[in-house]
Amino acid sequence: MRTLIVLPTFNEADNIVEVLQKLRAVVPEASVMVVDDSSPDGTADLVEKVAEEIGDVSVMRRPAKSGLGSAYRDGFRSGLAAGYDLMVEMDSDLSHDPAALPSLLAAAADGAALALGSRYIPGGSIPDWSWHRRALSRWGNRYAAAVLGIDVNDATSGYRAYRAEALAEIDFHTVQADGYGFQVEMAYRVITSGGRIVEIPISFTDRVRGESKMSSRIVVEALVLVTWWAIRDRILRIRR
Repeated sequence: MRTLIVLPTFNEADNIVEVLQKLRAVVPEASVMVVDDSSPDGTADLVEKVAEEIGDVSVMRRPAKSGLGSAYRDGFRSGLAAGYDLMVEMDSDLSHDPAALPSLLAAAADGAALALGSRYIPGGSIPDWSWHRRALSRWGNRYAAAVLGIDVNDATSGYRAYRAEALAEIDFHTVQADGYGFQVEMAYRVITSGGRIVEIPISFTDRVRGESKMSSRIVVEALVLVTWWAIRDRILRIRR
């Protein structure tokens, strides 16, 4: 199945070449699209240079930093228009091990609407996180699963593979959230549209080079959005 890997970047010059080389070694048939938000460190230029060596890597240059969710929406739109069967989202900082990608692709090819790399099922792990960061992440995922009524252990994971028809079905163009909120809403929409989610265990490793793009604003946004979706879909709908 034709596969497109979408990699959002902003100042990932320290990591992007290694990520692309590892992806080409693990999934040599896949296409890669780097969606770069005008990184001042020259990330996009590096991508174009390494593309000459490994092939089938394109760059979408965006005029300004516009967020993770927006980058994936643009990448997915391009992939659907080009006729790809599977579309992958993953980080560009080596926190998502490319070696796990074949398992995600196999699950999606086997019929899963969404194959999700999970840290919170047997075999999954977060070796470098502190206990309080781990607790916050686990609590957030359990809260989202409980209030939305979804049977997903790691709805905030950003390592996943979608079937193209599942993306078309959930009208992803209208998802406005960023970061964790984007990931949760995408999974929620897949489930409410009748799609099947399969979780594959992964080991999530904190970035070694560069700075994290996550912030407390993104965490709060996700919490507020999850609460609102639960009120909208499970309380107001029942009253109506």
